[in-house]
Amino acid sequence: MKIKIILVLLGVGVFLAHIPMGSQSESFFQQEIGEIQEVTLISVFDNYRVNPELKTSWGFGTVVKTPQEILLFDTGGNSDILIFNMEKMNIDPQSIDKVFISHVHADHVGGLKGFLEKNHEVTVFIPSSFPNSIRNMITKQGAEFINVSGPQKISDFAFSTGELFGPPKEQSLVINSKKGLIIINGCSHPGIINIVKKAKEMFPERKVYLAMGGFHHPPMAVVKGFRELGVEKAAPSHCTGDPVREAFRKEYKEDFIEYGVGKIVEIK
Repeated sequence: MKIKIILVLLGVGVFLAHIPMGSQSESFFQQEIGEIQEVTLISVFDNYRVNPELKTSWGFGTVVKTPQEILLFDTGGNSDILIFNMEKMNIDPQSIDKVFISHVHADHVGGLKGFLEKNHEVTVFIPSSFPNSIRNMITKQGAEFINVSGPQKISDFAFSTGELFGPPKEQSLVINSKKGLIIINGCSHPGIINIVKKAKEMFPERKVYLAMGGFHHPPMAVVKGFRELGVEKAAPSHCTGDPVREAFRKEYKEDFIEYGVGKIVEIK
């Protein structure tokens, strides 16, 4: 009889450990969150271009620079273009500390192998749904990887939303700056509104200062949705689509950020 009771209790423990989001998880983020005083966002790969001296291609890649560390969000689809743009903007690939990959599509992970050939002294945060071929490639290049499934701490001030269902499954990066949350998205396959809601769920006491990246051709109603969620600034690029991008420009005016290769956004 005692053995049965122990087994039941163990079963309950296992069940609780796999709850993806709840009061325990929310409490964790509220306790562990750090606030970064300044952060610089640099577009190094996009199909939109701000600096005519840089190269464009379909995909997305952004450098997140802080006084504590430098993180690369996505690697675009071509490592030669990625490295060219980074070096043109005086960003040494070897200065990157961590790499965060949003999802499995080639225009976001395709440049990873070539980047790791330049710098393998990094930790790569990948969705746990990734195929083993990518994990094997990362370790073969001499780098380390961390699988991400649920919301997870990336650093003192940066967090993953965890995998959200698209398809494909995708993670977004949430940075806690002194001005509010910064949400960086690869393609927003789970829906950009759902991603913003997840970030607000993770950090209910914080406002959303900026949402940026690919919004995956959302309906025009997304602009109204941003306003309702209190998103202060918008920087749509990559796969958002020109009509929706222009709708954001018209609605957000000075709070619209023209994001594309070569754009530097300083938040202090």
